[in-house]
Amino acid sequence: MNALMIQGTGSDVGKSLLVAGLCRAARRRGLRVLPFKPQNMSNNAAVTADGGEIGRAQALQALACGVDPVTDMNPVLLKPETDIGAQVIVQGRRMGSYRARAYGSLKPQLAAAVMDSFARLRAQADLVVVEGAGSPAEVNLRQGDIANMGFARAAGVPVVLAGDIDRGGVIAQIVGTQAVLDPADAALIAGFIVNRFRGDPRLFDDGYRLIAARTGWRGFGVVPWFADAALLPAEDALDLTPRGGGPVHVACLGLSRIANFDDLDPLKMEPAVRLTMVMPGQAVPGDAALVIVPGTKSTRGDLAFLRAQGWDVDLLAHHRRGGRILGLCGGYQMLGRTVADPQGIEGEPGATPGLGLLDVDTVMTADKRLARVAAVHAATGLPVSGYEIHIGRTTGPDCARPFAHVDGTPEGAASPGGRVQGSYLHGLFSEDAFRAAFLSGLGAASGGVRYGARVEQVLDDLAAHLETHLDVPALLRLAGA
Repeated sequence: MNALMIQGTGSDVGKSLLVAGLCRAARRRGLRVLPFKPQNMSNNAAVTADGGEIGRAQALQALACGVDPVTDMNPVLLKPETDIGAQVIVQGRRMGSYRARAYGSLKPQLAAAVMDSFARLRAQADLVVVEGAGSPAEVNLRQGDIANMGFARAAGVPVVLAGDIDRGGVIAQIVGTQAVLDPADAALIAGFIVNRFRGDPRLFDDGYRLIAARTGWRGFGVVPWFADAALLPAEDALDLTPRGGGPVHVACLGLSRIANFDDLDPLKMEPAVRLTMVMPGQAVPGDAALVIVPGTKSTRGDLAFLRAQGWDVDLLAHHRRGGRILGLCGGYQMLGRTVADPQGIEGEPGATPGLGLLDVDTVMTADKRLARVAAVHAATGLPVSGYEIHIGRTTGPDCARPFAHVDGTPEGAASPGGRVQGSYLHGLFSEDAFRAAFLSGLGAASGGVRYGARVEQVLDDLAAHLETHLDVPALLRLAGA
C-alpha cells in the first residue's frame, strides 16, 4: 500500500502542516518518503527541479522529505485569475485558462494525469503522504472528484480526517462529515485527528471519546497549537499576518491576486523588521521604510485594484517622503509606465497605465518563464538565489540600472538614485548575506538569522511535536510503510 491520505473537514484546518510534519517524522525513521497533492488551488507556486510549477505547500513538504520538488507531487494546480476562472497547470505546465463551469469537463483528462503522477511517486518511495483539498464533505462536488475521496477510492489509499478545533465545532465537523459521505467513501476513512488545540488537550477527552463513539473511527490524537508554524512558508495569502516588532517597518500591499509572496518569509524572521500586510481599505503606513509591491496573477487587474484602494496616491506620497519601493514580478511590471496585453493572455486585450515610478514598459507574451536562477546583486556583488515564474517582457531606460545579473545578463531595473527597484526574482531574501546587506540599506541590522537552517529546525520541531501528540507508529502501520 505504502500511502496515507490526510483529508480535512474544511479548508485551512492544517492539512499541509500535518503532512509536512508526518513526512519529516517518517524521514527521521529512515523511510524514503514523498508528498503528493492531486489538486491544489493556489497562486503561490514553486518552480520544480524538472522545470515546472507546483503549489508552495508541496515544495515545503518536499523539503521535509529531504528531496527536490518535482511536478508529480502536485499534478493539477489551479491558479485563480478571476472570481470565476483559473489557469490550469497540469504536471507543471500551463494547460489553459478556464471558467469554473468548464473545469468539470476536464476532469477525466486530469484524473489520468493524477493517477499517472501518483504511480510514479509510489514506485520510488517507501511511503507517499497525500494531502486532500478542501473537504470530502463537499459532496456536491463528488462526481468526477480528483482531490479527495474520488482519488482515495481510485488509488485505494486509506484516509485520516483532520478537524480544526480552534475554529470551533470540531465534533460537528468530523461527525457531520461522516453523515454526508457515501458509505463506500466513509469506509475508506480509518480515523481522525483533532488539530490546533489551545491549552491542555486532556480537557477534550470527553469530546474525543464522543467522536469515536459516534463515527466508529479510531482517534490518532489531539495536536496542540504549534506556534512556530508561522515561521514556515505560507501558501495562503490569508496567513500573511503582521509579524515582528523591530524598528524598521516593511509594508507589503495585499493585492487581490497576490502570488508568490514567499519573498516575505525570511523578512518576518528578522528581529529588526516589523513586517505588515496592507489590507484592502487600509492606507500605506506613513512610517514604512520600504513598501513591497508583490507578485500577482493578474497585473492589470491588480493595478485597477491598487488604484481603487488609493494605494497609488499613497505610494507617490511615500516616494516623495524619501521612502523606498521594491516591485517583485507583477509588482515590478506595475511600477513601470505601461502594461500591455495585446493578446489578452491575462484578460481582455488592451493596455493599462502603470504607476510611472520606473521608466520601463511591459508587454505580456504567451511564453511563460519558469526557472530556478542563481544571480548576482548588481549593487553589492552578493549572490542571490531564487526563481522566475512570470509572463511578459519588461524593457526601458531604467533597465540600464539592473537589479541583478543572471548568467551575466542584466535583470530588473532601478530608478536614478535607486529608491525604486524592480525585479522578476522571487525568493531573493532567502540568501542570508544579501538579506543582511539589503536590510542594512534600510537602516536595519540583520539579526544573524540563518533562514534555511531555521526552516529545517522548525520542520524537525514540527515532527517532534506530532510524534509527541499523535500515534505516528499506528499511522505508519495504516499506510503499510
